[in-house]
Amino acid sequence: MLQNRNIVGSLAAPRIPVMTHTASEPDTSIRKRSGWLIPIVVFLATAGLSALLLLYYIAPRPLSFVREPPAPASDTRPVHISVGGLDLAIPANYVVFASARDGGRRSDVALFALLPNMTGYTPARTRDFASNAPDSRVIYFLLREDQLDLREDERFQRIYLAYVENPAGTAAPYGLTEYRFADNSGYRGEDLFVGETAHGKALFRCVRYSETVPSPSCLRELPLANGIALSYRFKRTYLKDWVAISANVEKLVRSFIVPAQP
Repeated sequence: MLQNRNIVGSLAAPRIPVMTHTASEPDTSIRKRSGWLIPIVVFLATAGLSALLLLYYIAPRPLSFVREPPAPASDTRPVHISVGGLDLAIPANYVVFASARDGGRRSDVALFALLPNMTGYTPARTRDFASNAPDSRVIYFLLREDQLDLREDERFQRIYLAYVENPAGTAAPYGLTEYRFADNSGYRGEDLFVGETAHGKALFRCVRYSETVPSPSCLRELPLANGIALSYRFKRTYLKDWVAISANVEKLVRSFIVPAQP
């Protein structure tokens, strides 16, 4: 029993030298350890249990450890998907991931197409869809549930203005106003371009060109329907075509919506 306790003590505190004792010497180290050994064991057990509970609640599910790779299909059959109660019939060659082509209810669905005509995937365009060049014509969409439901005007006022260097902005080409995000903000390395449309502001967050990012993209996020958001991303070199892109994206995505039954 004494030997076992010495082993436990050496494991719990490996930097404390283990003293040897003769039969005539009182084993004072055991009496000294007995006061703190039990609290440490209790502490470690409690910490371990807490870690397990935390892992259970916040750890990603097995599929999220390895992100699903894109798997384009040339099939044009409609895939019936429901996102946030919105029924969609999307041709399979617009759907990025194979699992989404099973259809059914989903919290989001990722799509892609080619600029300027928003054409879906075909084997003849495999290289175009795989390109990440600065002039790549691929445009990516994401339809997702979104309870925040912020209009772009609200997003501009309530979120972005607090992080730009000059709230007045500067005039930019293509009918846009440019706002540079501060370098100490969470949007550092990005610029915000704002255009005016018949429905309000159109906001484009664009990554800046740099040696580390030679092929930057622009991102727009907007509400599509109640509780559903649409975002799309394209290469910054096509920002000059933002009006046509915006119109074509809306036309394409709305063509996927299944009309409600009377």
